[in-house]
Amino acid sequence: MFNDAKPEYLFETLLVEVADGVAVITLNRPAKRNAMSPQVHQDMTNALEQLRYDDRARCLVITGASDVFCAGMDLKEFFIALKNTPREYERVWRMAVEWRGQTLRHYPKPTIAMINGYCFGGAFSIVEGCDLAMAAEEATFGLSEINFKLFPGGSVSKSLANLLRPRDALWFGMTGRPFDGKTAERIGLVNMAVPRATLREETLQVARELAAKDPHAMAATKQAYYASLDMSWEAAMAYSFAKEQELVVRQGDAWKTEGIGDFLKGKYKPGLESHGVT
Repeated sequence: MFNDAKPEYLFETLLVEVADGVAVITLNRPAKRNAMSPQVHQDMTNALEQLRYDDRARCLVITGASDVFCAGMDLKEFFIALKNTPREYERVWRMAVEWRGQTLRHYPKPTIAMINGYCFGGAFSIVEGCDLAMAAEEATFGLSEINFKLFPGGSVSKSLANLLRPRDALWFGMTGRPFDGKTAERIGLVNMAVPRATLREETLQVARELAAKDPHAMAATKQAYYASLDMSWEAAMAYSFAKEQELVVRQGDAWKTEGIGDFLKGKYKPGLESHGVT
């Protein structure tokens, strides 16, 4: 159990636990509603880099401490404290955008956002950056930027465009109205909303399921999907063919000899069960 796991990663603003093939990264600024400060962006950048090469972590889950996922950007530390140091503001802004919009999207391991409570503003880009997202039905989401004379800036507007229908994105962006986890599921912001009492176990169950899949096939699944979004049909077919050949090399042809081979021998049914990690 994660409660018994001894943390091996030490960060000022994060808790990181690794067990059963899953790394849980917890934003740990509960007094600030886990808002993203410059230090959070530095810690997340470092944590993702280190976990990338930790073979014990085959799937990552990102959540927040206490009953809050993330209240978005720390307005005081990010916008006000840095307003007179434009070079430092640009440096922090770039980190903030890159780990959510680039690093997570192209991460070689599957990632899941576990939204346990309040999720506002910039936190939407964490949710969108992760491959999958599960939320508590009781969680509260909101794009409150319009309420303080701003707009969903940075990577947030792009996240909305990537995930939501235009009517939904503009409705919540323009009204600033909050909504719950059930609504987040309905509009496609998250895959699933479940009662808060069962959120952690249900999320970890999915995470362990992903961790048990072949890691090279999992990485290829992500890469082929994200790359195909911006490709023509011809380019996507060429990329897919090349990725298939790369997978043969990385796996030692396992998807044919073991994956298809064991199916033909009647050892398992791929439509109903997984071959698992060898």
